[in-house]
Amino acid sequence: MQNINHNIYQEHYPGNVLKTEHEDGIFKFYTENNVLLTVSVYTDTIIRLRYDTDGFPQSDFSYAICKHFKRKFDKAKMKEDELYYEVITSKVICRIGKKNLKITFLNKKEIVINEDEKGFHWETVPNFGDDIVQMSKRVMPGEHYYGLGDKPTQLNLRGKRLVLWGTDEYGFEKHRDPIYKNIPFYMGLQNNLGYGIFFDNTFRSYFDFASERKQVTSFWADGGEMNYYFIYGPELMSVSEQYTQLTGVPELPPLWSLGFHQCKWSYYPESQVKEITSKFREYEIPCDAIYLDIDYMDGFRCFTWDKEKFPNPKRMVAELKKQGFKTIVIIDPGIKVDKDYWVFKEALEKDYFCKRADGPLMKGKVWPGDCFFPDFTNPEVRAWWADLYKELIEEVGVKGVWNDMNEPALFEVPSKTFPNDVRHDYDGHPCSHRKAHNIYGMQMSRATYHGVKRFAYPDRPFIITRSTYSGGQRYSSGWTGDNIATWEHLWVANIQCQRMSVSGMSFIGSDIGGFTEHPTSELFVRWVQLGLFHPFFRIHSSGDHGDQEPWSFGEEAMLLIKKFIELRYQLLPYIYTTFWQYVNNYTPMLRPIAFIDQKDQHTLYREDEFMIGDAVLTAPVMEPNVQSRMLYLPKGNWYSFWDDTKVKGGTEIMVPAFLDEPPIFIKPGVVLPMYPIMQYVGEYDVEELILHAYFKSGKEESVLYEDKGDGYQYENGAFNLKKFILEGDKNQVQITQFIDGKYSPTYEIYEFIMHGVPYEVGAIIVDGNAINVDNEAQVLEHGRFSFSVPASFKEIILIKEVK
Repeated sequence: MQNINHNIYQEHYPGNVLKTEHEDGIFKFYTENNVLLTVSVYTDTIIRLRYDTDGFPQSDFSYAICKHFKRKFDKAKMKEDELYYEVITSKVICRIGKKNLKITFLNKKEIVINEDEKGFHWETVPNFGDDIVQMSKRVMPGEHYYGLGDKPTQLNLRGKRLVLWGTDEYGFEKHRDPIYKNIPFYMGLQNNLGYGIFFDNTFRSYFDFASERKQVTSFWADGGEMNYYFIYGPELMSVSEQYTQLTGVPELPPLWSLGFHQCKWSYYPESQVKEITSKFREYEIPCDAIYLDIDYMDGFRCFTWDKEKFPNPKRMVAELKKQGFKTIVIIDPGIKVDKDYWVFKEALEKDYFCKRADGPLMKGKVWPGDCFFPDFTNPEVRAWWADLYKELIEEVGVKGVWNDMNEPALFEVPSKTFPNDVRHDYDGHPCSHRKAHNIYGMQMSRATYHGVKRFAYPDRPFIITRSTYSGGQRYSSGWTGDNIATWEHLWVANIQCQRMSVSGMSFIGSDIGGFTEHPTSELFVRWVQLGLFHPFFRIHSSGDHGDQEPWSFGEEAMLLIKKFIELRYQLLPYIYTTFWQYVNNYTPMLRPIAFIDQKDQHTLYREDEFMIGDAVLTAPVMEPNVQSRMLYLPKGNWYSFWDDTKVKGGTEIMVPAFLDEPPIFIKPGVVLPMYPIMQYVGEYDVEELILHAYFKSGKEESVLYEDKGDGYQYENGAFNLKKFILEGDKNQVQITQFIDGKYSPTYEIYEFIMHGVPYEVGAIIVDGNAINVDNEAQVLEHGRFSFSVPASFKEIILIKEVK
């Protein structure tokens, strides 16, 4: 592709403000150089800035912004000073310079949150008839930067210069840029003031976090508008939540999709698929999903089956279902050029393929050879693509779809993708591939989502994509791409999934064990230990490098892997609750510890440690031959998951990190729900829910969300939201339960397991009735004890024994 030399064009600036207009929280500033700045208040903490260099607004269209997001704010007024205007909300002041249109954001105490350096400027590129739009900001003392999606580099982006241009990077290395996803959203933190900037521009874009100039952060794009949203926290967690609310969340997934997935390039023929699935059940290693890569197709033709390898797909899928396996198939965007291929013929007849600027169809080589490519930016094409899933989903019984190669990727061309002159509909806003490239994968997964959702109904859909853009989380989960079986890539997977989560896309995971090359047994076990805490939990590999099933590394490794996959299934009610928090509260599922306690400067320099949800923290082991590791826990006390050892946070400590017991910590006061071990979701009805309650001197609140785990009955009230309040002191522990909802779970009993109670309990009172402690409470290891109560209880009081 032709890249733009940014050093040969003259910079232009807005100049003085000549006049202003404002109405209903929208403020317009017209300048002498024909720039129109529109400042729109979306909420009291989200302000949009849109610069038009022709003096009038262009068509306002975005794939990223969620249609359900509504502008809502307490107040929005404008104040004029001698040197500037101020747009004022109840939380933020946006100051606009009269002479240069430079922007300063301040909080209500008039402390600077973020301010322009050069501010908005642009360069006109005659070859493209478009502008390079640029923005530069001052770096504040001690400022840190986070976000930007799947970048395989340090969590703190300061000192980095990065590009957004979705690229197929097979076996990408640490720091490789760009790679698959395009998330133009970053967060800054300085002086405990957190903010975010979402640069909603789909052209090839760039972000420089004090790399070229140490006191300047800048972002720019090779076309389109300077159009960004400023989001004020001041907590980083709040910034991430607001961005996620702005760009949308997925629906609740089927519970089974949060279980374990097994994948390989490729499992075929049918006999090998059956052999793999049978071994899972033989070894009693839990698994919910089995994947079919491109070799299930007839000559890599999408929506077809190779009838020699898979003579009766419907029967096979049904038989796998009886064993508890859900079948997932891959679908790529490239449609083989073949006059006898029904998908090709339909698309050709209906004019659904992408075209070059002067008319010919866009042709490129991928797995089937010469291919044409649907224009997923055309709503009519998306509807057609959705219809194609009828046979796979409704008739064959496939439960999910995996979209790959959708950057879009091409073989045998240096650019690895379409030429710039390819034309797209862009939902009625025709454009070149320069504008559509970064959203192509998102729109493919959007079409797939609507097709799978329609034909899977009344069940919920499951989709996974390699490439996407901001807002793509509404349609699909994701994985981090074609990684490598190295310890360095284990570190990369940890960082990428944390970064994606705070960048709005929590349903994320990596290819456990590495896609290319072959891991040692130790690396494989350590990767499973990391992956069990990622929302998307899948082993995937290239068959060229050896087998990577749980039993492929000997019995000792298999038993460890089994242990950690079983732990994942025990944690499913907690992980499902954490997903519900993501969908309903927009809270990232994976939380870097800088987002847990940003006031503690030490957390800002930590990368390995993260939390999943409100209660569980882990620090994965990233090196071989390790039996202990240094880590930093946020301030407060923590329990070791394995033996209830109490650890004080707020300092760096050395902790055990044995291969069979990686560092996992639990927050005091939480009530942690767990299932009994099952081989797959729905194997049997859970008759007793296990609740692990961790003593705290003080008060802590926990939540548990539950519904059927599939279908849409929850939309009509068939769910429960349970709140547990644990309050402990030197004489007693009180646990109170509040239930909102009308779902009837399969269990009627809770088994409580108490952790860390610092005294012997002489009496347990449940809703005013005493339990016989000697007969009904069971003493466990590590000072724990258990007892059972009705799941409908309202109050439990554990009273210290008086001697």
